[in-house]
Amino acid sequence: MTVPNFGLGTFRLKDDVVKDSVRNALEVGYRAIDTAQGYGNEGEIGEVLAQSGVSRSELYLTTKIKPDNYSADKLVASLRESVEKLGVDHVDLTLIHWPAPKGPVRPEEYLTALADAQQQGLTKEIGVSNFTVALLQNAKEILGDTQIATNQVEIHPYLQNRTLAEFARAEGLHLTSYMTLAVGKVMDDPVMQAIAEKHSANPAQIALAWALQQGYSVIPSSTKRDHLESNMKALELILSDEDMAQIATLDKGGAERLANPASVAPDWD
Repeated sequence: MTVPNFGLGTFRLKDDVVKDSVRNALEVGYRAIDTAQGYGNEGEIGEVLAQSGVSRSELYLTTKIKPDNYSADKLVASLRESVEKLGVDHVDLTLIHWPAPKGPVRPEEYLTALADAQQQGLTKEIGVSNFTVALLQNAKEILGDTQIATNQVEIHPYLQNRTLAEFARAEGLHLTSYMTLAVGKVMDDPVMQAIAEKHSANPAQIALAWALQQGYSVIPSSTKRDHLESNMKALELILSDEDMAQIATLDKGGAERLANPASVAPDWD
């Protein structure tokens, strides 16, 4: 199993909105769906999957354990509940959603419990999200021979996370980019617009292609069918070295970080 390079994100999508998004995504060709316990939409996604007619073997389902469920006596049971809500017998990938360095549960406990969930067959692969270089090094020590399938982190043209990216590349660790479009900011950026015009594309497609070209997986979300379909065209784009160099100049580092909840966020690289 490997993490697909392109999938649907469902953060902030709930009730009929998430149902419509997942239904449309499946109809236009998406087969990887990313959710989380904290999103409160696993049940709705499960309903759509059951009605879709898409074979389970074609789907790649990712969920994330929320910090409230990190303790050894809760994690496996909470994942079993997530699997039931999604209407399947296992998920393909389960992530620790946030490292929660100020929380009561240490990495040794929640990572060991996550590996146990994998041994029990509730998830095929395991990984982490929002982990820094130091946290990844610690996770690798704790998990030993158990592979970390991906580290899902905020990466977009304005926060390129280069220290983490260089470490991951050197260690052979896969990264998944979330918020790749910087919550729509790329659409109004003159540099992104100029590159898009050159490729007869739009800035969203360029941002996604930029991430894909660096080997990251992407999980853009949308509530509009035409945007879902349009985003997939990023898979066909090949950016030039000049394009990539121009996008590199947009990096503003931590000043452009969008996701940084104080209670669970680490000391970023």
